[in-house]
Amino acid sequence: MPPALAIAGLRVRLPDGADRAYALDGVDLTLAAGEILCVVGESGSGKSMLANAVMGLLPPQVTAETGTVVFEGRDLLRLPAAEMEALRGARIAMIFQEPMTALNPLLRIGRQIEEVLAIHTGLAGGARRERVRALLESVRLPDPEGIMQSYPHQISGGQRQRAMIAMALALRPAVLIADEPTTALDVTTQAQILRLVRDLQRAEGTGVLFITHDFGVVAEIADRVAVMQHGVVVETGPAGDVLNRPRHPYTQRLIAAVPSLTPPAAVPRPDAPPVLAVDGLRKTFGARRGLLRRGRAAVDAVRDAAFTLHRGETLGIVGESGSGKSTVARCLTRLVDADAGRIRLGDVDLATLGRRALRPYRRRVQMIFQDPFAALNPRRRVGQLIAQGPMVNGTPRRAAFARAAELLALVGLDPRAIDRFPHEFSGGQRQRIGIARALALEPEILVADEPVSALDVSVQDQVLRLLADIRDRLRLSMVFITHDLRVAAQVCDRILVMRAGEIVEEGAAGTLFADPRHPYTRELLASVPGRGWTPPRVADPIATR
Repeated sequence: MPPALAIAGLRVRLPDGADRAYALDGVDLTLAAGEILCVVGESGSGKSMLANAVMGLLPPQVTAETGTVVFEGRDLLRLPAAEMEALRGARIAMIFQEPMTALNPLLRIGRQIEEVLAIHTGLAGGARRERVRALLESVRLPDPEGIMQSYPHQISGGQRQRAMIAMALALRPAVLIADEPTTALDVTTQAQILRLVRDLQRAEGTGVLFITHDFGVVAEIADRVAVMQHGVVVETGPAGDVLNRPRHPYTQRLIAAVPSLTPPAAVPRPDAPPVLAVDGLRKTFGARRGLLRRGRAAVDAVRDAAFTLHRGETLGIVGESGSGKSTVARCLTRLVDADAGRIRLGDVDLATLGRRALRPYRRRVQMIFQDPFAALNPRRRVGQLIAQGPMVNGTPRRAAFARAAELLALVGLDPRAIDRFPHEFSGGQRQRIGIARALALEPEILVADEPVSALDVSVQDQVLRLLADIRDRLRLSMVFITHDLRVAAQVCDRILVMRAGEIVEEGAAGTLFADPRHPYTRELLASVPGRGWTPPRVADPIATR
């Protein structure tokens, strides 16, 4: 049978001044009917540009210079706009990475899916609504009628992504392109979405071009894999071959950077009193009031949390969105005030201190934020961002900037970059700057809130190694918050599992992964994509403790 999609010699030119001449440089790929082809690579490798080229959605000033994209005997690159519009959404459909930006916030979910049917079919209004309801049922959304009447902001991220899948499958396309559809989802929701895509693909015989940077996802669903680097396909093959016997050095480096689900052997630590002791911690966010916020009930974000943190230890807190992880982090750093409980740093209860009395202790507990783009003021130079904290606490300007240069070197950046702005750095480099800023006040404790979730796998590996090295060299204690259980397995000494504001299980990383006690912990571990696949090791584990 001819392939469902055949891409040959595709070259997509970038505008003048870009970091390279071509976003895609001679790409050759085929997708068979009923096959899932995973395209993997880091940010900037050309994965999403490939999807946009197939869909005819290239940005302005970006052009397909040479090559062909053949679908059902026609070259999509040379179709008139009207013919491409007739195919797009009907015979070729796409699931976008971020449903909140892909969906119209002003239209109800049902109306948006109906638009696809109205444009491409002759169904009457009542028939269209019945078809939409059936589609929402097919993607296993609860209360399809309620979802149809909801706006995008009124449903969860997983539900929005399911609605996007329903829209993409509305007309049973021959080819489905999924661009990082599970990146922002919790592990259990991610597992449900992957299962749904695979089941629907098998039922309809659809060819799926699945774009991702997560090799766990690849191990879970791929039939074949194509690896991209700088716009070039450097390796293709059956999933088992690429995952277990990678040939190209770039593929080998990517797979070597994937954290294993097996924690390294624990190193005994000398007994010492805890540097931080939390007991009875509670935080409730009250019902929101106002014209547009009526009817929202109070939420118990954290309920009676209790734990300790020892010198040089990394304590992981894992759980899904809404479990209370980030609220605990913000209570520890007093970015929000707890409603009850104690947060003892040595002999001092941070929870009871007023703003003025708290100031001397803030420097002892510092935070690394999740988003390196939003965490740094774009109008300040890097040196100012790092030196600001010490200067506020009395360090002379000259000494503070000298220390900032030393910290840039410590986190692996050129000290001469001290006068550059955040936008002049990559995402991984910005996260290193955030770490340097947190270290500037010489804290005893680092609270890292999802510090690598937005990073590519190789950059994630570098940042995690850096944090482990800094922890050991400076004897820091860390509270490490993540929803990625592979990362938690390699970074954390002990792990707390949170669900709906409560700590449901606690234990040493090796024990918890080998013998989880609570059903929720077992559910989380069972939902990890590619949990049966162990990355072939060509390097030491991230955390050599």
